[in-house]
Amino acid sequence: MVLGTRPEMIKLASVIALLGVQAATVHTGQHFNSTMSEHIGTGLNMPPWSMKLGIGGTRRGSQLGVAIASLDDLFAAERPTAVVVQGDTNSALAGAIAANAHAIPLIHVEAGLRSFDRRMPEESNRVLTDHLADMCCAPTELNRRNLLREGIPPERIVVTGNTVVEAVSSALPDRTARLATARRFELVENQYVLATLHRPENVDDETTLRHLLTELASLPAPVVLPLHPRTQRQVAEFGLEHLLRRLTCTEPLVYRDFVALAHGAALVVSDSGGLQEEVTVLKRPIVVVRRSTERPEIEGVFGTLAPPGPGLGAVLREWLATAGERRERLVRLPSPYGDGMASSRVTRLIKEQAALPPGPSSTAA
Repeated sequence: MVLGTRPEMIKLASVIALLGVQAATVHTGQHFNSTMSEHIGTGLNMPPWSMKLGIGGTRRGSQLGVAIASLDDLFAAERPTAVVVQGDTNSALAGAIAANAHAIPLIHVEAGLRSFDRRMPEESNRVLTDHLADMCCAPTELNRRNLLREGIPPERIVVTGNTVVEAVSSALPDRTARLATARRFELVENQYVLATLHRPENVDDETTLRHLLTELASLPAPVVLPLHPRTQRQVAEFGLEHLLRRLTCTEPLVYRDFVALAHGAALVVSDSGGLQEEVTVLKRPIVVVRRSTERPEIEGVFGTLAPPGPGLGAVLREWLATAGERRERLVRLPSPYGDGMASSRVTRLIKEQAALPPGPSSTAA
């Protein structure tokens, strides 16, 4: 299991638990900050890492090069029966290339997502990983159709649902604990906005980041903003610290606390891919602050796409003003990402590719 970022840990935790002792976990170190790796791993009850590579926060090409070389050495020294990667990270692509170099069966969890936006490095990562994979675990039928259009044989594709459904359901605290988490940040349920920003298109340009923080601060509700290390670094570099004063800023939160705050938010504002999925389980409306999305299943239902720019403020205020009505509708809608059994399906496919016994392998939970 090759992984290196917070979303990968969240979405693979239940699969790792089901595989038990049959799973060796390799942390590439792509998320090298402790609040984004060790901190979140502890919150998910992740087992100790079998190996850590420590590739760090370098340029994308350097990250890929170091990770591929390190994984190549690892697979040569101790060949796994299969390699599992998740999503669209540099870690996922590195794991895919290294597995391919050694002719090791590759399983790609969360395959077939497409934004059709080549400006996103994640788009290249996910396309290349899909075409290298021996088994593509597609969350939705739309993802399956994307893969078929690109010529991937149907026998290499299975619609599994998305493991995020199980991740959210298992991590969500009860109501008493959720309210206690909100009180820690002086928030009242259904009366605040939860925001996250980290993508280069939003935080690497001073004008764009200034505009986003200004719009968030002008909303007629408290805004809690867990600060991604990249965002925090860019705020400091651009001298925008004064724009954070009207926001409730925190460090990245353990997953249990994060989903508690997301569940109680009137509105979620984010450029995260995973959060677009998580709100479909939590039944909260979301404004996706991006030029494009690889998760169109939510568009117009659970959320809307609103690129950063002059019209963003109006969209945010409209969705916040109508948040109560939207939540009432969303409660009745099933998540497009499956029935909460994706981890079991993915685990079965991994065992088939690795030629492992199909029965239970561990009592890990």
